[in-house]
Amino acid sequence: METLNIISKNDYAIVEINNGKVNAINESLSRDLMEAFSQLGQDDEVKGVILAGRPNCFSAGLDIVSLAQADREGGKDFWRAYLGAVQSMIRFPKPLVCAITGYAPAGATILTLCADYRVMAKGDKHKIGMHEFRMSMLIPEMMSDVYAYHLGEKQAWKAVQQARLFSSDEALEIGLVDESVEVEEVLGRAEKHLKKVMGVYLPVYAKSKEYFRKALLKLVDRPIEPMIETIAEGYDDPFVKQSMSMFLMSLKK
Repeated sequence: METLNIISKNDYAIVEINNGKVNAINESLSRDLMEAFSQLGQDDEVKGVILAGRPNCFSAGLDIVSLAQADREGGKDFWRAYLGAVQSMIRFPKPLVCAITGYAPAGATILTLCADYRVMAKGDKHKIGMHEFRMSMLIPEMMSDVYAYHLGEKQAWKAVQQARLFSSDEALEIGLVDESVEVEEVLGRAEKHLKKVMGVYLPVYAKSKEYFRKALLKLVDRPIEPMIETIAEGYDDPFVKQSMSMFLMSLKK
């Protein structure tokens, strides 16, 4: 796949994001993630998966430049692919561990929250959380639901209003991640946990995962087109158009 490196191990796979300098999430990456997790879910040789980035870079989040330049239909195509990827990852029945190897804000945060277990790298620039309000950007319904599921509605809304980003230690304290370690230890710790849970008989793991994440599955097992139409309304909003234009101008400067 153009945006992913899929590394096969003895009985598991590492899905490494490899999409440009900052691993920005665009339509191509979203489609590759959706296809990869669909295929890996059906591959009997694969008992579990680790989602990872490069050292010091998991993903910078959504490709805002592409979104700002897209027209209404192009924007809908992106969101259809991205939300489809989120659905595919949350529905993934096998053990899924996320090795958060660096910064992972906004849209990247949601990808990490699709996993069953998260190991995050320490570092001053390594942050997780939703900071869309800094640009007056709408956080789509499914993304909001996933964030609130993990953090709790009250705390999630407070963090969103503050455009709060969390360090690995802060994220560990509030439950957004499960381990906070040095960057060179992230992948090894993720593999260690994956191998541990892979010791559980897979049908038992899959059914238990379905039971314990029933509420999360209910949040994503819905038609995404109504959500996409709501997002697309922003492309006709004069304020949103102006904000996007100003953002692009700031990048050129």
